[in-house]
Amino acid sequence: MNTDATLELACDLIRRPSVTPADEGCQALIAERLAALGCHAEHIRYGDVDNLWLTHGSGRPLTVLLGHTDVVPSGPETEWQTPPFEPTISHGHLYGRGAADMKGSVAAMVVAMENFLQAHPDHNGTIALLLTSDEEGVARDGVRRVVSDFLAANGIDIDYCLVGEPSSHERLGDTIKNGRRGSLGGRLIVRGSQGHVAYPHLAENPFHRAAASLATLCETQWDRGNDDFPPTSFQISNIHAGTGADNVIPGTLEVLFNFRFSTEVTADELKQRVHSLLDAHNLNYELDWRLSGEPFQTPRDSRLLQAAQQAGEEVLGYPAQTSTAGGTSDGRFIAPLGAEVIELGPLNATIHKINECVAVDDLSQLTRIYHNILSRLLL
Repeated sequence: MNTDATLELACDLIRRPSVTPADEGCQALIAERLAALGCHAEHIRYGDVDNLWLTHGSGRPLTVLLGHTDVVPSGPETEWQTPPFEPTISHGHLYGRGAADMKGSVAAMVVAMENFLQAHPDHNGTIALLLTSDEEGVARDGVRRVVSDFLAANGIDIDYCLVGEPSSHERLGDTIKNGRRGSLGGRLIVRGSQGHVAYPHLAENPFHRAAASLATLCETQWDRGNDDFPPTSFQISNIHAGTGADNVIPGTLEVLFNFRFSTEVTADELKQRVHSLLDAHNLNYELDWRLSGEPFQTPRDSRLLQAAQQAGEEVLGYPAQTSTAGGTSDGRFIAPLGAEVIELGPLNATIHKINECVAVDDLSQLTRIYHNILSRLLL
């Protein structure tokens, strides 16, 4: 099995500064490689976002390898030990923006497909590779829209979806994400009356009015979680009031907050409870909601999860634990289709950081794991 090709492809992808929503030709490069093996590619562009739907075979089951070619900004390049878009190998690690999140695993997926198709051109079912350049951004014209527009219009049903997000913690393959919490964001505007701090009776301070309700939101236990999900959490991520002067009572207060919620509560229930709490404090407020994704979970006895656990243990020699912790991924757009969805990828210790990196050996092992999973599902 050719796994050196994974490192070469990962380097080729890192050289392309595809800061979201740019793709910089990553998907065209991959489509050209896989066309030689009889894969059919559809390039789907929505707005500034490039998406690639590439398939081989026909019929069910439909197994999708899901990834993204966009990366977050590098931050100050002077703080990197080597330029972020010049892949560098040092002490057994490949350095560069996107090495772990997630050009390394995209390369592993592509090479695993190549190896599998060369060995089994007449495999059962269909293999699909779905790539987007809108995972690190607003996630509006990427997988979300491919699902709602392209897949729906073509009557495409997905059976299995393997997401290459960096799921590992201490060593490669120690954790497989078999679900994610939901994400519900809110933008709260509390209105008061601006005035001079020396004459508070002539003004109404919205921060003072909202303080008790914000404290209650922070202290509330929303649920207790369950065996698969931690309890729902509420976090204030941004708060602003005032003109910048120390002698002016602000007229409005803006608060941004987020729920990461379990399957023990729904988004509508959270909204209702928040509105009830704010109303009980007689606040003059506006509240806009943004639901980024519902919680989802792939059962522990699912075929995909079992195939991934068996493949990982066969290649690595140790078992993987399952987890639903962490942020969101594009898997949240696939799960509502009824597909089994898991995430399995490199270590997440350096993602979005200066000097992002992935172990070179991990890339070759990840390629073997992905190849093994395809064999278990499609032979």
